[in-house]
Amino acid sequence: KLNLVLINPGIHIGTAEAYAGIEPLMPEVSLPYLLKQPIEKWKDNVQNDFEKSIFQKYLIIKEVKNELYARGAVYASMSGSGSTVYGIFNNPIPVEIEKAFPGMFCFACHNLE
Repeated sequence: KLNLVLINPGIHIGTAEAYAGIEPLMPEVSLPYLLKQPIEKWKDNVQNDFEKSIFQKYLIIKEVKNELYARGAVYASMSGSGSTVYGIFNNPIPVEIEKAFPGMFCFACHNLE
């Protein structure tokens, strides 16, 4: 069972803006294969292509992702083209998680299968 946290910093990223900064590349390993690996391996292997350009323009979104890792997420990523970031936790979500993201929408799901 996993725990999931969604954090939305309230930044609107339009579709045109998101796609303008993307440079899609053929991955060395297919995403379906990577997703079958233990979730602890995703951090170094599963990437959202939108993050590179969006993080350069909106540093706060990158900071949200980094904070989720600092709080114990085994994997964190921007959801789609942004700006919501999700963190997946093997352990219970820290009770103070909402305090780490003041002024942002924070939603936690516990014990997902």
